[in-house]
Amino acid sequence: MMKKILLLSGCFAAFSMAAMAQEAPPGGIAPDMPDKFQVVDSSFDYVRKDVMIPMRDGTKLYTVILIPKAAHDAPILLTRTPYSADRMVSYAYSGHMSSIMQGYDNMPDVIADGGYIRVIQDVRGKHGSEGSYVMARPLRGPLNGTQVDYSTDTWDTIEWLIHNLPQSNKKVGIIGISYDGYTALTALFHPHPALKVSVPMNPMVDGWMGDDWFHNGAFREETLPYIYTQDATRKSTPKWWASEYDAYDVYLKGVSAGMVGKSRGMEQIGFFNQILAHPAYDSYWQDQAVDKLLQKEGLKVPTMLVHSLWDQEDIYGAIATYYALQKSPSSASNLYLTMGPWNHGGEAKEAGTLGDIDFHADTGLYFRKKVLEPFLAHYLKDPSIPLPARVTSFRTGENVWESSNALPSADCTSGCTSLHFQPEHGLAFTAPAANAGTQQYVSDPAHPVTYIPRPVLTKGVPGSPWAKWLTMDQRNFSARPDVLTMTSGVLTQPFTIKGQPVVHLTASTTGTDGDFVVKLIDVYPDEVPEQREMGGYQLMVSADILRGRYRKSLEHPEAIPANTPQLYKFNLPVADHTFLPGHRIMIQVQSSWFPLYDRNPQTYVDNIFLAPASAYKPAQISVDVANSWIDVHAPTPAAGIFAPQKP
Repeated sequence: MMKKILLLSGCFAAFSMAAMAQEAPPGGIAPDMPDKFQVVDSSFDYVRKDVMIPMRDGTKLYTVILIPKAAHDAPILLTRTPYSADRMVSYAYSGHMSSIMQGYDNMPDVIADGGYIRVIQDVRGKHGSEGSYVMARPLRGPLNGTQVDYSTDTWDTIEWLIHNLPQSNKKVGIIGISYDGYTALTALFHPHPALKVSVPMNPMVDGWMGDDWFHNGAFREETLPYIYTQDATRKSTPKWWASEYDAYDVYLKGVSAGMVGKSRGMEQIGFFNQILAHPAYDSYWQDQAVDKLLQKEGLKVPTMLVHSLWDQEDIYGAIATYYALQKSPSSASNLYLTMGPWNHGGEAKEAGTLGDIDFHADTGLYFRKKVLEPFLAHYLKDPSIPLPARVTSFRTGENVWESSNALPSADCTSGCTSLHFQPEHGLAFTAPAANAGTQQYVSDPAHPVTYIPRPVLTKGVPGSPWAKWLTMDQRNFSARPDVLTMTSGVLTQPFTIKGQPVVHLTASTTGTDGDFVVKLIDVYPDEVPEQREMGGYQLMVSADILRGRYRKSLEHPEAIPANTPQLYKFNLPVADHTFLPGHRIMIQVQSSWFPLYDRNPQTYVDNIFLAPASAYKPAQISVDVANSWIDVHAPTPAAGIFAPQKP
């Protein structure tokens, strides 16, 4: 009885103390909020730590660490991001690590299920980190005179982690998509000894040659909203605004990309001013091209580059880096590549389809479980785990995975076949007669060819097809009079290409500047019984743009002599595709791809960003049929590969 009395007394005392803590002070009101609320997380399967890790210059970077409660001798997987470390581990409010990581960059079926310690860090100047932000901060050198860059920040972060996480085995991997793929690449410069593996996925590498900002000199106007939001404030609070629903109207009324940006106050943003000041491939761009810099550095850490065949944002970087590193045997010994039928970052989620194209299996899951998981585990857990092939690639059309030791070379000096333009809009494997003539179209900047059918909905707008637009049907464009279309006969046997197609386009213009867009397209049969809506579908296998003023020199532009044939030679993005029997091969040529790319005035001006409305004039384009073709990596097909033409 005495024990019960004492127990009740203790409970009453505790209750009384709690009640007293909520009593109102004289003349006041009792607060509801404690001075410090303690989350009850004893049932969680992980421990979260939010820390500020000091860098060598005293700047502290906000870092979120997720430690599985069962972790012992566990490897660390690091991602460095400008997109908010806190947000990237807050996709759900749950006590399960796999639930809170269901989003960008995390791949919980590999990272959480694999027992990794997960570390995500805000880069300098973004969200919770101190310091100043610079878009894709250049490495120390001509463009960065400080003693810190993303490589030193990664080194200092790893040094802190291996000394402050006793649950780890002191082995670190770095992984990331897009910008976070860029930070995974920068970690490879003077790498920390504890960095055992890197997986840059869809990385930003060269913003002028073919990633986010330009493609062969043509400015990607649809990136202005990203620059506006990302580079204006630490927490990316300003949002791009438009008073028109259709982005076509926004950019057409704005005249030039420079004028559109300035109308929204973007001259306050340093990176926007750098873009305006450097329209050509000068030292500003060359000195920060990671593929070129890493080629000089040499690859000392096992690295898997991950590339998406339909990457709508960074389709250049991974492949350019692969080719740069493949040239050195010592670098090539640490180099791996995976290519899949994905959009930007599509490998991180379910990927059985992309738009209307069905791959008949979850290609993202295959990559994560069959390629990425053993690759990470080999270097971070157990070296006896077998590694994947040097190159793992998904061949579209046939929809099969294949393994090889290397990609075909970046050029077509051998082992290639030419797709020759023909009179009457034809396409064949044999060259036409020298007097095959020309094919013409008129390019009018007042009525530019769009990259998707109108209304053009910008990335982030509800209903925008941005994520899938590269696989969208091209029939709307092949029907336009300002798009030159060349089509082969019907294939009687499979025709497989792998590597980078090389465009050889000879054309003249009545203007003094101009753009040339070339698309390599798979035309489906008129009827596809198992998927009738695909009848006649025109699937873009590979496509890109060249700004004509850079046809001879990327660094030194020059006007195009009017009415004088010129050669426009450039590579298209890498492909691994089979054109199946019953299909046809098509090439489309046009001179605008709007508003994905800014319009070319077709009158030479020093800087297209500043071109006045009066400079935008129509021009007639004449393509020299006998001297225009595309080289593709493929054996020369036997005669009879095309079915006889019906009378």
